Amino acid sequence: MDFGGQRFGVEQLEMYAETATALGFDALSVNDHMVFAVPWLDGPTALASVVSCSGDAQLFTTVVNPVVRGPVALAKTLAALDVLSGGRVVAGLGPGSSEGDYASVGIGFDERWPRFEESVRAVRAAFRGETFGGRFYEITGALEPRPVRAEGPPLWIGSWGSEVGLRRAVRLGDGWLASAYNTTPERFADSWRTLQHSLEDSGRDPGGFHNGLATMWFHLDDRHASNVLEDVLAPAMHRPVGELRERLPFGSAEVVADKLRAFREAGVERVFLWPVTDELEQLRRFATQVVPLL
Repeated sequence: MDFGGQRFGVEQLEMYAETATALGFDALSVNDHMVFAVPWLDGPTALASVVSCSGDAQLFTTVVNPVVRGPVALAKTLAALDVLSGGRVVAGLGPGSSEGDYASVGIGFDERWPRFEESVRAVRAAFRGETFGGRFYEITGALEPRPVRAEGPPLWIGSWGSEVGLRRAVRLGDGWLASAYNTTPERFADSWRTLQHSLEDSGRDPGGFHNGLATMWFHLDDRHASNVLEDVLAPAMHRPVGELRERLPFGSAEVVADKLRAFREAGVERVFLWPVTDELEQLRRFATQVVPLL
């Protein structure tokens, strides 16, 4: 996301990836929008640009929209990324919540849920080299080259934590992606317990199903964090400042660590951090000031 008018080029993206991996971060992630309130670089393209400089870090989409992009085209893109990276892709998939994205590709917003369910199945079939026929999508031949892994990249399903969304994650996915600015540690813990029970009831091993918390925006600064939250993030997200301040780690190292520790205790396995402004410096501060507290 382009906060504050800073536009990333290849050099900046490579520097970000190299800095993050050198500091010990073990995954890089991108989000997805066609149209948005601020400039938004295409996510899979951004991941492709850092394949050669990201070491052995996993490459996540958190999330990408298979309905808007089309499941066959998306499967082709993700398979290519998986091949180029040596099997490091994890595909977080979600239908998004932007009517503008759907309008931009001529798909009714009210069709997003049935299309999403079918598109996830189509992506998985494409990864496996299988044919697929559904109400909306059809695959009549194998897409080559195939991903590195026989089953393709793991599919994590994005959901804010509703019962319907959690059942969908169990039914379709290999993992669940929650949204940091749409949950709390207490809500996450309740949802994770519900999901694990649902896995057991479905005959699936909860130990093989993973979770992550995406869109964890943060700014580490005793003096200016509140201004960044109020003047940069809140206007872009159209969310109340108080709600964002309650849920996201903006402030001192202790404040940031406390919020993350609460999510860890709630069962979060992986957090996808998103520094707001001064990105490289924020990554360095997090690694040196927050990680020791965790």
